[in-house]
Amino acid sequence: MRPFTEISERLRTERLAVETFYRAFADKNPDLVDDVLDPSWEDIPLAPGQGAGPDGIKPIIRNVVHAFPDIQIIVHDMIQEPGRIGVRAEINGTHRGEILGIAPTGKKVSFRLHEFHALDGAR
Repeated sequence: MRPFTEISERLRTERLAVETFYRAFADKNPDLVDDVLDPSWEDIPLAPGQGAGPDGIKPIIRNVVHAFPDIQIIVHDMIQEPGRIGVRAEINGTHRGEILGIAPTGKKVSFRLHEFHALDGAR
């Protein structure tokens, strides 16, 4: 059995990795994913036209930030056990740029997210 402090440190490290992933969108900084996504990371399912791995998510982040320049990500819940985190969140913003072939509408939109992350330490 691992000591409690070792487990709680792992949980903190993994939670920080997931928070950094979402911060890449909120901070409009796709390069933040380099610190938290393993080179073999898989986004399931891939967005239309998305490439594999961490480099594949960066254009998605750029497109989302372009389409919703006032983007806000609200994390409502994180449920965690060592190596796994489930997230319930939402993305809010004003549709100011094209995304997925949809012309800007100028309307406020909200997307709900239910995502699951598998982690190995900080990645």
